[in-house]
Amino acid sequence: MFAEIEIVSHRTHGKFMKNANSLIQKRIASLAVMLAVALTASYQPARGQATTNAAATAAPATPAAPAATVVTLTPPVRIKAGVTEKMTDTEGNVWLPDQGSADGDTYEATDAAVTNTPNAALYRTERYSMTAYTFAVPNGKYTVKLHFAEVYSGISGPGDRVFSFNVQGHEFKDFDIWVKAGGFSKAYVESVDVEVTDGKLSITFTPKVENPKINGIEILPKT
Repeated sequence: MFAEIEIVSHRTHGKFMKNANSLIQKRIASLAVMLAVALTASYQPARGQATTNAAATAAPATPAAPAATVVTLTPPVRIKAGVTEKMTDTEGNVWLPDQGSADGDTYEATDAAVTNTPNAALYRTERYSMTAYTFAVPNGKYTVKLHFAEVYSGISGPGDRVFSFNVQGHEFKDFDIWVKAGGFSKAYVESVDVEVTDGKLSITFTPKVENPKINGIEILPKT
């Protein structure tokens, strides 16, 4: 009887040890998995933080300014803004179609009775909301004439359209066509002498109230 009990005891002990070993192995495997997860979790935030810091220190992307279409011209040259066809004025001068602008839109006031000029048709079309005109011309000295007339019905008095422009380094600030011309639908010409030394003549525009606009551009060799 004691021998049977001893045999059973040995068998039970062996089964217990086998179960214990299996349990220990399972626990070791479980601990290994938990340790791996913990290490992975501790590693991921570091990567995320590094990414965040990199994003924080990276320079913000700056939208590229529109580039003017550089047109090669041989002065004297005259350009009528807002049109796609040539125009001949009362003195026989040919005005080329609109070209050289970086951007903007066109407008036409077909019935505008423009005064202060023998060439009212020149001022009935315009380019507005542009940022620049650029022309490739031979180096030298020029007289640049910018032609303006306020023919847009949305402008009803002084101060309704104010902008600045720069002609080859010559600044014209807070320019008001209504004030300069003396009223609505009246032609006005702004002249400035410039020198080109790098083969390019640039005219830039900056809005203040409403959009900048222009009706015509002349580039004439300075005599």
